[in-house]
Amino acid sequence: MGKRLYVIAGEASGDLHGANLVRALMGRAGAGELQVRAWGGDRMRQAGADVVKHYRELAFMGFTQVLLNLRTILRNIRACKEDILAFKPDAVILIDYPGFNLRIAEFAHARGIRVFYYISPQVWAWKAGRVKTIKRVVDHMFVILPFEKEWYARRGMEVEFVGHPLLDAIEQDEFSWDGQAAGDDRPVVALLPGSRVQEIRRMLPAMLAVVPHFPGHRFVVAAAPSVPREVYRRLIGEAPIELVEGRTYGLLRKARAALVTSGTATLETALIGTPEAVCYSGGALNIWLARRFIKVPFISLVNLIMGREVVRELIQQDMRPDELRKELQRLLQDGDYRRKMQADLEELRRRLGGAGASAHVADRVWKSL
Repeated sequence: MGKRLYVIAGEASGDLHGANLVRALMGRAGAGELQVRAWGGDRMRQAGADVVKHYRELAFMGFTQVLLNLRTILRNIRACKEDILAFKPDAVILIDYPGFNLRIAEFAHARGIRVFYYISPQVWAWKAGRVKTIKRVVDHMFVILPFEKEWYARRGMEVEFVGHPLLDAIEQDEFSWDGQAAGDDRPVVALLPGSRVQEIRRMLPAMLAVVPHFPGHRFVVAAAPSVPREVYRRLIGEAPIELVEGRTYGLLRKARAALVTSGTATLETALIGTPEAVCYSGGALNIWLARRFIKVPFISLVNLIMGREVVRELIQQDMRPDELRKELQRLLQDGDYRRKMQADLEELRRRLGGAGASAHVADRVWKSL
């Protein structure tokens, strides 16, 4: 009889890493030996998982969005628990997404289902008390940031550092982007305004405001696959801005610089080696709550991993067109600034270890089954 795994990812980045993990697991199992049922996205489906709920229906951003959608979130948790009971998995693999996944971890643990957690919640940033729950209900935690192993050890929990799965994703990406396709040889600036509709509507207009100041550059927006094209078109209007979907890594490899909304994309950009500025502007209530509860000196993983400011963070009042323009000018034209940042990004890549996180986790999970 084959083995059954239930995998849950609630965001685009989780779908990416979940897909690489599912693919690695399928490679270790013989035909018919493994069934994977999942909450995720298109990538996990393509990797061979039976995706029963798409992350598009799960991605609520910020404190206020969560409160406004609490009924939907609780209904989803209930549906997930019922589906797990019906599927009867040998184990669940939870990928980040802690508000949802830690509840599922408690549920699965109470029913004797083994719990693997891949990509730790950012308990070192806020809600450190969650580590008590994690110690109680998670059988094995795989962490992807080098400082997390020591952080957990100080709190009496042994976890396994497997390297960062983005290194796998970047290495495996085969999609190039030909920056000269339109016969335009101007240097490229990539704009990455986020992966959720509400953050794109907030971030993209501020990024677009700098475009007229750089007529010698070609601006290209990386579109998130889960967001309808019309959202971007309405915001871009008649501006001479290109839109690229499914070619983000290729675009970043061609770009001379990038403006990137805070999140996984800031680390992707850094690992590719593209000089960047990290941008974020949120609702007043969300920011007040974040400053009250989040206990880290930076918002970008790039700076957190390095323990110092490597990339400029333009947050709230600094997220103004004039500040964006000044920082982009430095990124494009200040040779010393660029060289220093690129050297730091190379050091960041070394700290995160080599590729192979997905394969390592797949080995551990498959052997344990």
